[in-house]
Amino acid sequence: MPDLLRYLSHPQVRVDPAIAVPDWGLSDPGRVRAERASRSDALADTSRIFSSSERKAVETADIFAAALMLTVIQRPATHENDRSATGFLDAALFEATADRFFQHPHTSIDGWERAIDAQSRIVAAIDDIIREHISGDILVVGHGAVGTLLYCHFAGIPISRSHDQPPGGGHFFTIDLAGLKPLHPWRPMEQM
Repeated sequence: MPDLLRYLSHPQVRVDPAIAVPDWGLSDPGRVRAERASRSDALADTSRIFSSSERKAVETADIFAAALMLTVIQRPATHENDRSATGFLDAALFEATADRFFQHPHTSIDGWERAIDAQSRIVAAIDDIIREHISGDILVVGHGAVGTLLYCHFAGIPISRSHDQPPGGGHFFTIDLAGLKPLHPWRPMEQM
């Protein structure tokens, strides 16, 4: 069996408009989901865990690292697409802006990082992780939008929100490190 890279998006967060989005932490339901998923037998061959430096990703990665007795390696370049130009957006406006982000990958939507640039950044960061790989499976804990951009890259398909994770976060996809192709699209972390 070839080694695998699992890309996992953090689960539900505690939304607080008064706090910068990268500093949001996991909500209680998100934490419970991560704790349950971290006990999956499928993760037994995991030899390294990487995380974005955003709080919600680090908190998720820490839960998995504790269960697997590993140390989290933070990779700041795996952060979510930069949306700081707009700051907090209510749910409806955020979803509409995210739709435009994916529909127009070569355009900055309301000052957001362009999807094509976010894709180049996340692909380069994951390529670095893969180049460092020695043996065992890899778990990368990150975010939904850049995860979708990464999935599109490895699947060899154009950027499209039709390949985005379902609402709520806490989904994963798996890449075969031998062929560098996804083995499946996003699935709930409970199916890990």
